[in-house]
Amino acid sequence: MAHLAKVQSAIASMAESLRLPVTVVTTRPAPDKTFWTLLIGKRYPSPNQTMRWCTDRLKIKPTSRYILDNVSAHGAAIVALGVRLDESERRRNSINKFQNLAGSNLTPHSELPGTFIYRPIVHLTMDDVWDVLGRCQPPWGGTHRDLIQLYRDAEGGECPVVLSKEEAPGCGTSNSRFGCWTCTVVEKDKSLQGLVDSGNHHFSALIDFRLWLKSIRNDPRYRSVERRNGEITFNSRGEQIKHVPGPFTIQARKMILDKLLVTQAEYGDPLISHDEIQRIHAIWAEEISKPAKQQGEAV
Repeated sequence: MAHLAKVQSAIASMAESLRLPVTVVTTRPAPDKTFWTLLIGKRYPSPNQTMRWCTDRLKIKPTSRYILDNVSAHGAAIVALGVRLDESERRRNSINKFQNLAGSNLTPHSELPGTFIYRPIVHLTMDDVWDVLGRCQPPWGGTHRDLIQLYRDAEGGECPVVLSKEEAPGCGTSNSRFGCWTCTVVEKDKSLQGLVDSGNHHFSALIDFRLWLKSIRNDPRYRSVERRNGEITFNSRGEQIKHVPGPFTIQARKMILDKLLVTQAEYGDPLISHDEIQRIHAIWAEEISKPAKQQGEAV
């Protein structure tokens, strides 16, 4: 995040000095739909391979909302995506599924009306990308040295911007190295571990928290019997009937918040905002005051 903020600031300064019509914006989920608000406040179980709610709510919807706002304001929007055919077979199939408009480098977005996708590096290999970054300076000034060092330390791969559910499987897989540090879908966060191995030992606190959060996900002691809608659900697989546990209990969520705050102190930088904590406490208070069937949709 520190590197991203630094680059965004440099781009904004460059645009202002050259009087370019460029606005730097970071898309974020609505305050009541952040990862911590949903997990600790609204009881969503931490994501896994079969219930990866995070990608849609934290990545796709905030960015899509911003894009559609610009479509409404300007009539259309062009999104530049750094996707490449060389990334993986899944990515190649996804790219080849949609053709550019005749005589154009633009592809209509399959889900966002008035939006077009531009893929400027689609035919580059990984070596091509690093060669360009190594030889060319960024137009906003400085060098790509910090970015190159970041990837070198993490031994990382890629986790591109996700704009559709079809592209979502790129997150939470072995191909996604620089993803969310809280990701409980992957077995091991290789990039975070790489940063620790490179001497950034304060990231160890994040690794420990993620592993702990993953370890308690399916522990029946921390899950409600009922789903969020108050129903008790069972899955039948042949002759075997299995109970589908509900969301985290209030006791579990208090435990998660307490451990998160301890981790935040160890890490040394904010991991959860004061606003999120206030919203979580407000959700808890409302939850305690009303019957379970009125508490929301099933997850």
